[in-house]
Amino acid sequence: MPNRLAHETSPYLLQHADNPVDWWPWSEEAFEEARKRNVPVLLSVGYSSCHWCHVMAHESFEDQETAEYLNAHYVSVKVDREERPDVDAVYMEAVQAATGQGGWPMTVFLTPDAEPFYFGTYFPPAPRQGMPSFRQVLQGVHQAWDERRDEVNEVAGKIVRDLSGREISYGDARTPGEEELAQALLGLTREYDPQRGGFGGAPKFPPSMVLEFLLRHHARTGAEGALQMAQDTCERMARGGMYDQLGGGFARYSVDRDWVVPHFEKMLYDNALLCRVYAHLWRSTGSELARRVALETADFMVRELRTNEGGFASALDADSDDGTGRHVEGAYYVWTPEQLREVLGEQDADLAAQHFGVTEEGTFEEGASVLQRPVRDGVVDAGRVAAIRERLLAARSGRPAPGRDDKVVAAWNGLAIAALAETGAYFDRPDLVEAAVAAADLLVRLHLDEQARLTRTSKDGRAGANAGVLEDYADVAEGFLALASVTGEGVWLEFAGFLLDHVLVRFTDAESGALYDTAADAERLIRRPQDPTDNAAPSGWTAAANALLSYAAHTGSEPHRTAAERALGVVKALGPRVPRFIGWGLAAAEAVLDGPREVAIVGPALDDEGTRTLHRTALLGTAPGAVVAVGIPGSEEFPLLADRPLVGGEPAAYVCRNFTCDAPTTEPDRLSTVLSG
Repeated sequence: MPNRLAHETSPYLLQHADNPVDWWPWSEEAFEEARKRNVPVLLSVGYSSCHWCHVMAHESFEDQETAEYLNAHYVSVKVDREERPDVDAVYMEAVQAATGQGGWPMTVFLTPDAEPFYFGTYFPPAPRQGMPSFRQVLQGVHQAWDERRDEVNEVAGKIVRDLSGREISYGDARTPGEEELAQALLGLTREYDPQRGGFGGAPKFPPSMVLEFLLRHHARTGAEGALQMAQDTCERMARGGMYDQLGGGFARYSVDRDWVVPHFEKMLYDNALLCRVYAHLWRSTGSELARRVALETADFMVRELRTNEGGFASALDADSDDGTGRHVEGAYYVWTPEQLREVLGEQDADLAAQHFGVTEEGTFEEGASVLQRPVRDGVVDAGRVAAIRERLLAARSGRPAPGRDDKVVAAWNGLAIAALAETGAYFDRPDLVEAAVAAADLLVRLHLDEQARLTRTSKDGRAGANAGVLEDYADVAEGFLALASVTGEGVWLEFAGFLLDHVLVRFTDAESGALYDTAADAERLIRRPQDPTDNAAPSGWTAAANALLSYAAHTGSEPHRTAAERALGVVKALGPRVPRFIGWGLAAAEAVLDGPREVAIVGPALDDEGTRTLHRTALLGTAPGAVVAVGIPGSEEFPLLADRPLVGGEPAAYVCRNFTCDAPTTEPDRLSTVLSG
């Protein structure tokens, strides 16, 4: 019989709806039940494409005896971290403070007042490698709750006091200058892996936001080292196993330093961020590899993540059926030499094995290999390789596909809108721009209410119950601003303004200018989450700084500019110390130092050839954070178009920064030079 999760919209919660565990969703009613029964709360946090979440569910939550023990002694609460990033952030902070590490599944024991007192991540069904079994943990916590309640309450109270004392040392309310950005670059150089690209050791994550900073820093200063790190990292990632060499798109991270074996789940946010980075790398260098990867990644998102409603699903699972009924990580993506021969025949299989790095011993498990494109000497028959790739892709499509989490997350769709709009504009792919517009339409229609308040998620055309957090407002505004620049439709600038007004009023501390991840009127948790550091995606804090800055450049709004600069004070403090974890903030700081530049393109019509050429030239400018408005003279779509006439009857470009404007130009080459950083 299904439990209470059967009525939820989250695919992750629905995966647990048939568990014998009597799950509750996160709600006041669950904690009221715990108070009534005088039992602790088991909080289990995960997400639908998390491999070890599935393992623990199968081993423990589907086990009848374990479920009966849980139901007798606990109120069990299941949370999808992608739906409730605020709940996840608060308790993850507690887990990391107590244990020195964190991850998912996250397992936390709480008092009925939601105060945490015991923590862990994955617990096995039997004791293993020094870990107690999940049943032992449940029995131990139950015993402590029954026999040492005062001690438990004391521990819980101390943890909550410690957390509330961890307010961010904000630094000053000034933006980073030349010195801090140079120190950040030096710090990145020290952590850079010159042999393999990327930063640090294994596991290796795609450093999307740092790459954006490096490209902007190169554009502004001409620093060749910054461009080299970005270019080499992008090439190594794209040639490695983390990139899907057949279908396009990136997996979550590489388990090794060489980018060979990925953790196979594919997340929307990674692909949106990386699609945009590769498009920007092409814009800076003309790299054919960057162009191919940007387009393949965009096509992957539209083909495999787009929902029936026009939004983008949050993830594809790491695991899939290996053809024998077993769910195995990577089964959909890996190949043995024998499988190549079955599809391609002997000769083409040999070429495929050589080209994609498939070996007899394998690079993954059980003799299978993850496809790569290692650099090889000699000439390759590109046509033959392309045909082989098509045949392998067609054969792979016959395998059982990984599950898809169809939940539409507002923030990640905002990132996808920005990536698809720009990629479509750069490479003359109007279909990609149309996909971005459709996703934006869905967000306006389904996620935005009359007061322009955002709902975080939807599924199957039905809005979820959870309020948007700071990253939702900031990333959706970022997507809308990119769409405004690409389409010339001022309504997207207007919607971005509505969202950013909420950031100013509901998410910003009026005294310090610091930002919070939840709104002032949001549900009160044991602490109000606040984290300026980037993780897998930009932090809400740094994303807001970027969007506020762009909006101010478009409109001349002093409050938005001031808020952006105050928010970047934290980057002044953290940039030189931990540059790998504040790349998006460093990218915003680059835009501040460059202006950012404000570009207005006026022409007799948007589809006029001269207007289109100037508009495209403006979009291809590498000046950090430049904003672009396009329209006809006298148009009220964009503030930047006010009082901008044609020049001698010709389409013209006006470029301003820091309250100073260049002479208008009608020449694309001149405009390109001005906007080349």
